[in-house]
Formats: sequence, C-alpha cells, structure tokens
Amino acid sequence: MYSVTFPTINAQKCRCCALWPAVWAIAIALYDIPAALAQKSEDVAEMPGIIVTAPVNLGSEPHWVRPERVLQDDELRRKREAGLGDMLSRELGVSSSSFGPGASRPIIRGQDSSRVQVLESGVGMGDLSVISPDHAVASDTLNASRIEILRGPATLLYGSGTSGGVVNVLSDRIPDRMYKSVLGHFEGRFNSALEERSGVFSASGGHGKFAWHVDGAKRKTNDVKIPGRADRNDPGSEKGMIRNSAIDSSNISAGGSYIGERGYVGVSVSRLDNFYGIPGPESAKIDMGQTRYGLAGELDSPVSGFQKLKMRVNYNDYRHDELEDTGEIGTRMNNNEVDGRFELMHLPVASWQGVLGMQFQHQDFTARGEEAFLPSTHSHSVGVFVLEQYQWRRWLFEIGGRVEHANRNPADVSLSAKDFNLYSVSAGSAWKFVDGYQIDLTATRGQRAPIINALYANGVHVATNTFDVGDSNLSKETSNNIDLSLQKTDGAVTGRVNLFYNLIHDYIFQRARDSNGDGLADFVNDEGELDLNGTFLVQDFAQTRAHFYGLEAETRVAVLPDRLNMRLFTDIVYGKLKNDGNIPRLTPFRFGLVFDYFQGNWQGNFNVTRVTRQERTAALETGTPGYTLMNAELGYRFKRGELSYHTLFLQGRNLLNEDMRVHTSFLKDVAPLPGRAVVVGIRGTF
Repeated sequence: MYSVTFPTINAQKCRCCALWPAVWAIAIALYDIPAALAQKSEDVAEMPGIIVTAPVNLGSEPHWVRPERVLQDDELRRKREAGLGDMLSRELGVSSSSFGPGASRPIIRGQDSSRVQVLESGVGMGDLSVISPDHAVASDTLNASRIEILRGPATLLYGSGTSGGVVNVLSDRIPDRMYKSVLGHFEGRFNSALEERSGVFSASGGHGKFAWHVDGAKRKTNDVKIPGRADRNDPGSEKGMIRNSAIDSSNISAGGSYIGERGYVGVSVSRLDNFYGIPGPESAKIDMGQTRYGLAGELDSPVSGFQKLKMRVNYNDYRHDELEDTGEIGTRMNNNEVDGRFELMHLPVASWQGVLGMQFQHQDFTARGEEAFLPSTHSHSVGVFVLEQYQWRRWLFEIGGRVEHANRNPADVSLSAKDFNLYSVSAGSAWKFVDGYQIDLTATRGQRAPIINALYANGVHVATNTFDVGDSNLSKETSNNIDLSLQKTDGAVTGRVNLFYNLIHDYIFQRARDSNGDGLADFVNDEGELDLNGTFLVQDFAQTRAHFYGLEAETRVAVLPDRLNMRLFTDIVYGKLKNDGNIPRLTPFRFGLVFDYFQGNWQGNFNVTRVTRQERTAALETGTPGYTLMNAELGYRFKRGELSYHTLFLQGRNLLNEDMRVHTSFLKDVAPLPGRAVVVGIRGTF
C-alpha cells in the first residue's frame, strides 16, 4: 500500500525539500553502477532508443543523441485537451501559453513563440499562432495519432534558432503503406467542466496499389466552469464560470497514395474550422478556418550512394476574423503559405550515416481592419541542412549544421525590408559507459530571425491589452545551448536527470515603455493616445542578452512488474535578462508522481502535480499562487470481433477543485483552468 501527501508549501522556504524528486532520480541513476561496472562487457553495445518518425525513420538504427518524448495510444488519449499547449503542459520541461480553452501553444524550457517549432508531419502548420497567444494552433488534437517532442541537434533539420525545441503532430492522412482490410478507430467523450461533446473517427484501406484514408472530428463546449471567481482581483466578478470561453470546432480530411515496390507518393486535403471565445473584458471571439493541401512521398535507393529520398510539401490557406462583442469584424487576417522539405538519407560513409536536405517556406500575410496592428508582409526562407551520426563501441557521436536565408518584406513602403543570413551548428555525444547507463552531452549554436510583429507591430493589441511597437532594426538572435543528461535505461528502476544552459545574444523580448523616466509605465487609450488611465500598456520590442538554465528529472519504478508502475518527476527553469531581471511568464517549479495500474482488461491511472507559487517575476509582473492538480482514470478494454478493441474510460480531473492559475498565461488573473470535472468516453478500433 502506498500513500503520498502533498502539503501546501512555500516554495521559497522549502526549496530543498521540494527537490526530492530530483534527488530520487539521481539516486536511482547511481545506486547500482558498481554492480553494472562489474558486469561491463567489452563488446559493442546497441544504444537504447525508440523508433521515431522525426527527423528520419531509422527503424532499428541507433537513436539520435537527444532522446525524444513520444505521446501515443492511451497516454495520448488521456491527456487530450482542446489546445496543443494545454495537452503537453505536464510533460517534462513543457508548459502552456494557455490563452483560455480555445488557444494554447507549448512553451519549452521557458522558450516560446518561434523558438518552439510546431509542425504537422514534419512541415509548418501555416497558422499565425506565433504572432499572438490568442491565436490557436491550426491542429485539432482529436485527430493526432502521435505527438513527438524533440530537443537538441536534431531540431536543426526543422529550422534555425529553435532553442526551445520542436513539437511534431502526426496524423495518417497520407498513407505510406498498404492495408489488407479496412482499419479505423473512433472516440467520443464528454467533459462536465466544459460540457464538452467531442468525437473523432478515422478509417484507412486500400485496393491494389492504392491506399486511402479519411478522418473527421467535432468538438463543442460551453463556457468553462471554475471553483471561484474568474477575476481574482475583482471581488465583484462572476463566480463559477469563465464567460466567453466556449469552443465550436470541426475538422475533416481525406488522402490517398500510390504504393510501389520502392516507395509511395500521396496527396491529402483537410479543412479545419474553429470558433472560440477569448476570456476578458473585451469579449472578443475568433472565427478561424484553414484548408491544407498536402503532398508527400518516399523513394528507396533514389540514386547511387543514397538510401532513401523523403519529400513533404503543404499549401495552407488560412484565415481568421477577430470579432468584437457586437459581432463586427475588428481584424481579418489571411495567411497563404507553402512549406516544404526534401531529405536524402545516404548510405554509410566511413561508418558515418545521416541525412542532408533542403527546407523552404513562402508566406503571404495580410491584416485588415481597425484593430490591425501588423502590416501585410511577404516572407520567405530557404535552408539547407545536414545531420551525421557515428557509432564506435559504446560511444555515439553526432554533428549537424544548417545554413538559411530569411526575408521579411512589408507591403508598407515606409517600412524597410529585412534580410537575414542564419548559421547553426551542433555537436553531441552519448556514452553508454556501462550496460544500462548512458551520459549524453550536446552543444548547439543557432540563429533565429525576428518574426514580423517584432519588426513591424504598431498599434493596439486587444488580446493582451497592450500597445505593441516593433523595431525594424532588430538583429538576429544567437543562442548557445548545452545539455547534459544522465540516464538509467534498464531494470525495474529507470530514470534520467537533465541539466541545461542556454545563453542567447540579442534576445528579443517586450518591455514596458517609460517615456518620462519616472518608473511609471506608459498607457494609451483606445485611440493610441497617452493616458494615465488608459487601458493599453505600451510595450516596445527590444534586444538584450538573456540566459536560461534549469533541471528536469524523472524516476520510473516497476513496483509490480507488468501491473503497477510509478513515476516521480520534477522540473524547474530560470531565465534572466541582462540588467533587466527575470524573464516574464516563466514556468514555476513543479513536481509530482504518477501511478499506472494494469490488471486483465482493467487499467487505471492516478497522477498528482504540485505547481509551486511563482515569485520569480519580471518588472510589472505579479506573482501567481501555487496549486495541486490531482487526476485519476479507470478504463476497461474489451474485444469486439477478431481485431477490434473498445475501451470505456472514466476520468476525474482536478479532483481537489483547485483554483489553478497558469503563470505563463497573459490571462492568469481572469481565466483559471477548469474546476473539478468528470470525463467519460469510449474509444475503439475496427
């Protein structure tokens, strides 16, 4: 019998006590090294790892230096949320921008915006989620069959300056294999806190050399129920509900492929519609739509010396309207974007194996309306990359490089066009010094071009209650990252400890303007005029040096093999600006535990996470209270037919009915996370 108590603690007074999960992880990673040393073999050992689709599918080949986190199957289903950031927010080192239930983007190790690439099957989403936190990622999480989180050298394959990492959302819209019969799955669920009714289906099949796939999803919610008042600073605000937080979204797609003996080529088309509210006094809503056309293919042995050619191209026709509380369109944004990449895996050369390729992006962005704070802008980028890997005995070495050119060309002739030449390199090694133990060390230097709002913003940004002012003279960012990891990969007790340090030169951030030098920030009214009682805080984009550092640790224990597993975890990140204090909206210190239970057709999960109070705040930023999130699930799996399985599941979320404020969110004071909820549903295959 196991019992765990999570007291409400002051993180500052009891920081050492709160680090117990990290201590556990280090202890289990070291406890039987002497025994392992005694059994050390001189033979070449296979490096442990898992098969991932990104950057390349190497099958049983050695894993890439930086381990990936993969969400799929029941674990993916258990963590489903409407927003991608909220869905991943309990992963090690990951938090969420959490701009209400309708919009959230992942933040990795304190890095946000375009420092974290969000991809759809290896290419760009083609949305506008990096421009503003109220813009949702153009991916319905109900359709995702697998989500991968990448960090380290492999991220160079997807872009320059991805100092946070890469999140790759995969679907099966373009089949890459034949099906002997029709296969599919479905899922339906209800969430009491949102009054959510959602469902998803997919089916794949084939005939002859042609394979096909169709899928669709629908989600509809009402305003979110919460345990207290929405606005924690207003005792007169409404209690028990977040107004204007409902979602109505749908997605449908179809794809087909020709499968040959040496590869395949296929196409797909999908349509996403998403209508959601933005909590806050403005009561704004966003009506978003995107049509995506995809082309993908693979070819074995394309030319002499190369093992495989991979290709993926997406064309995205994206539009969203920002609606005022009257229903009128305040701003209409359009984004027509082509994203593509080509990869060539070469045959081993002097025992080195790897991939080289090219990536391109072509974007036409337009914004019209009274509240448009960005000019219409044409952008493009082209990059070439290489990533090589070499295994020698118990060592794995990796080197990579990327060269990219990016251009920003605004339609307003009074604004200057900008060109950036970006260079990135990486190196890493993994040493399996004894059986079951591994040390990883990686170093990456990457450069990132400013995004268009950092260069050209000039106007009221209603979603964040700011008046944003860009700077067309901003230069490129240069980040220098070091990661050190100790892993124990075998046995009943496994775990890892990650230490990271990230120094960024010319770090781009927003700071409040103080035009009078009196220590008081500038505010403007709806007309953009200086007003001490104005609603909108004036924020300038600026650059300085910044550094981030932190720790991630987890321990996994097979308490009862094949029946009961336990996981302990913790993470913390610090971020400092040169002469300007803390980075705003940093993820608080967190720790927790998870139990997974399996018995016959039954499965259970219990998890609890303690998020401590965040007091490491930036200028003009307030602290955020901590909370304890407790969830539980019970599922029953039963067989229906020869190959069909159905799972009935019942979840309890936020069982303590805590008032949970997300420090990384602009809306933390007016839009907490949902209160206690019951989620019931069924998932099945056929």
